[in-house]
Amino acid sequence: MALVAAAVAATVGELAALGVRRLGRKHEILATLAQRGRRPLAGLLGTLAAISSLQIYTSAAAWRQPTLTVLGLVAVAFGAGLAIVAANVVQDVLLLRYRVDVADNRRQRQRRTQVSLVKRLVVALIVVVAVAAMLLTIPGARGMGASVLASAGLLSVVAGLAAQTSLANVFAGLQIAFTDAVRVDDVVVVEDEWGNIEDITLTYVVVRLWDQRRLILPSTYFTTTPFANWTRNSADIIGAVELQLDWTVPVEELRSRAERFVRAHELFNGQTFSVAVTETSERAVTVRVLVSADSGGRLFDLRCAVREELVAFLQREHPGALPKVRFASPPAADQAADQTTDQTADRATGAARIPAQGHRTFSDRS
Repeated sequence: MALVAAAVAATVGELAALGVRRLGRKHEILATLAQRGRRPLAGLLGTLAAISSLQIYTSAAAWRQPTLTVLGLVAVAFGAGLAIVAANVVQDVLLLRYRVDVADNRRQRQRRTQVSLVKRLVVALIVVVAVAAMLLTIPGARGMGASVLASAGLLSVVAGLAAQTSLANVFAGLQIAFTDAVRVDDVVVVEDEWGNIEDITLTYVVVRLWDQRRLILPSTYFTTTPFANWTRNSADIIGAVELQLDWTVPVEELRSRAERFVRAHELFNGQTFSVAVTETSERAVTVRVLVSADSGGRLFDLRCAVREELVAFLQREHPGALPKVRFASPPAADQAADQTTDQTADRATGAARIPAQGHRTFSDRS
């Protein structure tokens, strides 16, 4: 009877999931929940039906209570699995509402970060509650609770010291999620590395660097260490291209060439453009070109394109404007004075060598 009841209940669960799946064609959350929760629901209903059948159709026996205890643990596990599936489905549906493939996705990225962290927290709570319910279901585990409570003071101190860093990361992760300091897909500069925020968990943050490496940092890093967030208020960003050129560079012609190229480029968002001489030295002048783009990656490519175009333009049209080092010859009067000094030094050197030459002659005669 228990097996028959479990089979019938599991079949009812399958049919219910199939019906919800068909009725939920217009509601994506119902269809997804029915598809993913079909097996946990069937297992939960079948286990509950088996427990009810054993309680009704069996009498007291040595095997009865252990069997009911094991089935109770299985029911709790299926229930926890169904709750986790529901949390994942809700997360997926909410993430679909906040799409990041739009021009200004700052608010969407903030919501996605918060939804992901809340889902992880809910899953952790479900697991903790399920484990607690399993322990309460086992008769022997109830006695362990009294001893744990008796030593709660010592255990709390030890656990607090041992989990101090972990708890700090957990609270830092929650702070990151709800203070909007950093979001998923933000462009940041951390540890002298440039990249995008790929994932934010309760304990660590994954940064996808520009060369596809992953930099994993604890959550407390973003609450205790200064870092650059290029997309904090908006996705568009301004970058600079600096060139060290000779003093003979035609600035106006260079400005016109750069403006024509930048405004015609597909990566330029039309917000910011300027060309200015920002610094001079005894050997070169510094020309800075400011451009803007919709994201950090597009800005990097635009800066590279501008740099290549201006270098090619100068090499082709104005090679004399490329950086060079000059050497100046001394005046004629200084050259004459130097020659006189050299001749005087040569005479003194020759006079000093005469005794040595006489000594060599005397040695040869002897």
